[in-house]
Amino acid sequence: MESTSAKMNFGKSLLVPSVQELAKQHLTNIPSRYVHPKQESPAISAGASVPVIDLQTLISRDSMDSELQKLHSACQQWGFLQVINHGVTPSLMEDFKREVIELFRLPMEEKKKLWQQEDSFEGFGNAFVVSEEQKLDWSDMFAIMTLPPYIRKDDLFQNLPSKLRDIMEAYSKEIKNLSMIIVCQLAKALKMDEKEMRDLFSDGMRSMRMNYYPPCPEPDRAIGLSPHSDADALTILFQLNETEGLQVRKDDIWVPIKPLPNALIVNIGDMMEIVSNGVYRSIEHRAIVNSNEERLSVATFYSINFESELGPAHSLIGPHNPPIFRRVSMHKYLQDFFARKLNGKSYLDYMKVEVKDDES
Repeated sequence: MESTSAKMNFGKSLLVPSVQELAKQHLTNIPSRYVHPKQESPAISAGASVPVIDLQTLISRDSMDSELQKLHSACQQWGFLQVINHGVTPSLMEDFKREVIELFRLPMEEKKKLWQQEDSFEGFGNAFVVSEEQKLDWSDMFAIMTLPPYIRKDDLFQNLPSKLRDIMEAYSKEIKNLSMIIVCQLAKALKMDEKEMRDLFSDGMRSMRMNYYPPCPEPDRAIGLSPHSDADALTILFQLNETEGLQVRKDDIWVPIKPLPNALIVNIGDMMEIVSNGVYRSIEHRAIVNSNEERLSVATFYSINFESELGPAHSLIGPHNPPIFRRVSMHKYLQDFFARKLNGKSYLDYMKVEVKDDES
């Protein structure tokens, strides 16, 4: 597998300073590189809230259809949902939370052993930084590819605190099971061939990003994570504390997500929009920061397997439902994605089939 692994460079990011260290300096103003110019900001609504799906109800026979319909419309209209009764062991979530908090508390000397290298976005640092002029997000992250095993950076795994490594493995396994249940339910809701969905995800790629958003002296001039849609198929977010910050763009209004206790936040990524041929929608989201509270979260990104070709599901397209997206190899899709900076849904637009204009 060595040769496959050697070819797998999922992009790199320019090295940037630690925001957590900056925040410790008790600045009254943020450095200019973190100041985001005032954009035409859509309104913020506190009224609407993302749909909540009960996984146990969804997979039980009795009320399967109504919960399945609820899941289907959540993915069509919102692209975001909160899942309760998801089956991930509560004590495991508590242990994982504790270890991730500890990871960000490591002294800088220890963190340096886990810092990004020039040629990869994995490790401590930030992602999607492609130029020295680019405005930066007010956050630190720790990114790591977890599955399949041959894509892992062994030295990074070896340097992780052993307790975190073991708990991360166990959490990863349970999230993988949950993801598989969800994508199979999505196949059912889409009336897609379930075997085709299973084959796409059976040895799917998984990566994790642990996010730390420090308090910010000028929260209105900064952003924790720039607005974007996720490039993967399904993202499962575990929010580690109660600080709000995640917002989704619905009908050009930013809607804050108030995390429910013990829930996981699930969102549709660009790959699932492509596989569903546009029935499900990946939605732009962002993270904002505040002046008093830190916020921590862990996102697990679930993609189709590396050997697959990405395109609309064969079992969904036909004469009455032509493909609206191109077909590309996963390798090319990921390389192109990581070579860009985060910018709304621009990458998905790039994947669309170009409609030939006969008039011209």
